[in-house]
Amino acid sequence: MEIVQMLVGSMDVYAYLLGCPESKKAAVIDPGGAPSRIKAEADRRGYEIIYILNTHNHPDHTAANSELKALTGAEILIHKDDAPHLASSAMAAAAVSMGCRPSPAADRLLNDNDLVKLGANCEIRVVHTPGHTPGGVCFYAEGNLFTGDTLFVGAVGRTDFAGGSWPVMIKSLKNRVLTFPDNTVVWPGHHYGPSPTSTIGQEKLTNPFVQ
Repeated sequence: MEIVQMLVGSMDVYAYLLGCPESKKAAVIDPGGAPSRIKAEADRRGYEIIYILNTHNHPDHTAANSELKALTGAEILIHKDDAPHLASSAMAAAAVSMGCRPSPAADRLLNDNDLVKLGANCEIRVVHTPGHTPGGVCFYAEGNLFTGDTLFVGAVGRTDFAGGSWPVMIKSLKNRVLTFPDNTVVWPGHHYGPSPTSTIGQEKLTNPFVQ
């Protein structure tokens, strides 16, 4: 699977283009901005974007859902526990206040351990990791973990927003995220750390929030 990391939006959000070289189908994780640039990158590499995957429903990660869906026809996928708020009036107001476009409702609801397939040999597994939001997830593919606002390089996501919970976050980190092999590559939802990527092993050693 080919991975392209792109810094988008106004809050140092990382969007990810995941492409299957065999099927030439692709998914975009957390398009927080720059929909035309994301689409152009996919076109340049010969990929058709068929899915938009949201790690959670906050507007900084969903700001380009609407435009990217219009450009590509891709389906929007989010965990069922975050879906009710994705296109809610409260989330739309939050999006507008941040200068973002509100997201449409999801086309498909995800559950823990669901598989999103881009081709016969390319699949993305849903890992439910509540704490930042009730329906927060990570996405796992071929030794790569896309952690959204659950785990950053050297930090973890906030839990003081509505629906957040520090005890739940700790449980998700301990029982889900840190159980992946140490060489699993961590691709965070924001560029808040000293490097754009890390590994599970490195975070175990150096991240004060998970030690």
